[in-house]
Parts: sequence; C-alpha cells; structure tokens
Amino acid sequence: MSECFDTNTRPNCDFKDGVCIHTDQVYDSCKEKDCLEDLEVILTQCGQSIIDQAINVKIKKAEVIWVFTDIEPVPFNRGFFTVDVKYFFKVTLDAFRGVGNPTEVEGLATFDKKVILFGSEGNSKTFSSDYNPGGQMPVMWRKNNLPKAIVEVVDPIALTAKVVDKAHCNCGCCCDISTVPDYICRCFGDELCVSDTDKRVFVSLGLFTIIKIERNVQLLIPAIDFCIPEKECLAATEENPCELFNSLRFPIDEFFPPQRSDFEDCNNCC
Repeated sequence: MSECFDTNTRPNCDFKDGVCIHTDQVYDSCKEKDCLEDLEVILTQCGQSIIDQAINVKIKKAEVIWVFTDIEPVPFNRGFFTVDVKYFFKVTLDAFRGVGNPTEVEGLATFDKKVILFGSEGNSKTFSSDYNPGGQMPVMWRKNNLPKAIVEVVDPIALTAKVVDKAHCNCGCCCDISTVPDYICRCFGDELCVSDTDKRVFVSLGLFTIIKIERNVQLLIPAIDFCIPEKECLAATEENPCELFNSLRFPIDEFFPPQRSDFEDCNNCC
C-alpha cells in the first residue's frame, strides 16, 4: 500500500501503474528585470497631430500586445541556443495642449533583447496531424528539431514619458514600421504615423520577464486515477435568473481595501 494524498473523494488510495505522458520539459530558464529607458513611441496619425500641439505628456499605462521569439543554435557551443525576443507595447498617453483636460492618445513601442540558454540536443523531427504550417513550411521544416522558447511577461510598469521637439532630438530618423506585422497595427484605432514629425514621444518602462527553453519529452509518472469532476455545474435559468447570483459570495474586499499591513504580511508569507 502506497501513501496517497488525503482527499475528500479518494482518501488513502493506492497509486496505479505508471502512465506515459507527452509533455514539455523546461531545460533552462532565466528571469529578467529590465528598465527600458527612452523607448520611442510610434503614434497614430490622429495622436501625432495632437502631440505636435502638446506642451507636455504623461504616461497612463502600457500593455504587452505580442512577444515575437526566434531561436537559433549557438555555434561551437553544443546544446546552447540564442533566443531573440521582440516586445510590442501599446502605450496610452495623456497629452496636455494647455490648461484643461488632457487628450488621450495611443502609440506603439518596441524593445529587442537576446539571451542564451541551454536547450539540449535533439535530432528527431516531430509532426502533428493538427498543425498545418501553410506559408511557413519553407522555414519551419529546417527548425523542426529545435527546442521551443517560452516568454512569460506581465504588463510593464509605466514610469515616465516626455515629448521632444525635432530640433532638439538627436535620435535619427523616424522609426520604420514596415517590419511591424499587420496584426499588430490593427490593435490601434487609426493608422500609425510613418512620416517625419515635429515632435516625438519617449517613454520609460519597467519590465519583468521569465524566458524558458522547453522540449517535448515522454515521461513515466505514477497515477492515482482519472480526474473526474465531483461538483455539478451551476447555471442560471430563465425561470430563476437570480439562482446563480444568490450563490455568489458578497465581495467584501471590494468595499474595504486592504491595509498596508495586509500587503506586508503577504510578502512575508511569500
């Protein structure tokens, strides 16, 4: 008899024979804390016209739209790979054109970085019946046996923003958005401004990221039983729409915000 976790449904149960699962194993990982200073924001055409008349800007928030990754083996270092990461941020700003309420504008900011991680070696190629490479076929078939890069990121902390006149800017020409994918550009309500502008906006962001390299492996693990749900689904009906609502807990925390001591206790526990 093997020891088993005490549960309400299957106390003191026996482990069954091992089962083989196909999953992703993390071979290497790293965490990053980046302070991204003076990222240029490519504004929408409407937003750029507002910024050209603005005397000051304030950053409201920044959101991660997409993270593009590419992985390549490191020459003369077997098992190691470079992971090129490109972040796409949607930046929301308040533009001040004088005394009064600010006008909200949006724009795109990008950031590139490269890390080196261990991903082991593998020569076998894996193909799945539920994946159709389409137009990526000429590129993907050569990279079939490479490990997979995973990037976990939270929305960055919005630090500062500033507007700079073209005459006082030594940052070169306007950013080229020809390499920005169409699905990124469609995240904005207007077309991004690509022409030379009178004023430019730069922001600083705080970014926390975890980057991992994974490979598909087969593992033999002990199993107790199948995961069969014990609780029945609860749903509201047309005859009694309040049935589901009445089962919800009253949100006391929303009416009484936590005190500073609550956060300190939580940090100590972590």
